Amino acid sequence: MRRTAARAGAGSVVGVPAPETEKVAGPERTGGAPAPAPAPAPAPVAQRMRTEFRFELPRGYVDDSGTVHRDGVMRLATARDELIPLRDVRVQENPAYLSVVLLGRVITRLGTLAMVHDGVVENMFASDLAFLQDFYRQVNAEGHTRAAVECPHCSEPFEVELGGSRLGES
Repeated sequence: MRRTAARAGAGSVVGVPAPETEKVAGPERTGGAPAPAPAPAPAPVAQRMRTEFRFELPRGYVDDSGTVHRDGVMRLATARDELIPLRDVRVQENPAYLSVVLLGRVITRLGTLAMVHDGVVENMFASDLAFLQDFYRQVNAEGHTRAAVECPHCSEPFEVELGGSRLGES
């Protein structure tokens, strides 16, 4: 459905007065002094979007050699990351498997592992999987996991973790 505003006169919407045109006084009205030029608008500051987020697993993934891997990096998910796992046979047979496949796509680093994939996520402890599911929601749904705050006593700024760094914290 296309919506159009009813027009009354030139350039005004019914019930809303048309903006007045600005009249600039010429030299004949100001005694010969030209009007000052407007100040230039400040240039916008470019900000880089944060797309990767560090995490530390509560327990850690134990590989075949017994090495524990706790430190990792998760990137922001794309629409493709969320759509492709829906075609996976394992997900179609068991929808709970969706988070395992999805996390295997967005975790870019875990300890010293050469590659992170759904097989790695599948063999993590349940507490680590729950932590990563929560971390994924924080990063992708809310956009961040930290908030800038100020101490009420000394006014010193600092950051706090919104979701907690361990399972069950908030």
